[in-house]
Amino acid sequence: MIRASDVNQIDLVNSLAEELKKEKLLTPPSWSKFVKTGSSKDRIPSQEDWWYLRGASILRRMYLDNRPIGVNRLRRVYGDKEKNRYSGKHFQPAGGAIIRKLLQQLEQSGLIMKVKIQNRPGRRIAPKGISLSDKTAKKVAK
Repeated sequence: MIRASDVNQIDLVNSLAEELKKEKLLTPPSWSKFVKTGSSKDRIPSQEDWWYLRGASILRRMYLDNRPIGVNRLRRVYGDKEKNRYSGKHFQPAGGAIIRKLLQQLEQSGLIMKVKIQNRPGRRIAPKGISLSDKTAKKVAK
């Protein structure tokens, strides 16, 4: 059986983004056309469907980690080094509103679920999300 961790990850994220868009599991909010993805970025994303790509990337990250993940950890994953004129480069986390809204939409579609393990809240991938990732990986492998 081919799993999502066995195929090319870039192809998997692109195919997952197409699936999320086709099945209308995610809907970009109206403000998503005008925002940067973090304070370290200079411009808005150049891709039209960046909302679906980020959602697919978050779903893939949850599949691979297989442990509860929160907004702060994902902010660090998608963060970048800010270009600073005099004092060098310093790390800046990604914007939290985008990640929070995507997690809420993925939760509403049933792909992830809230869990609380050892008094640490977070979200984990649901069985529906695992099956979607594995089906998409099977298509990518062919």
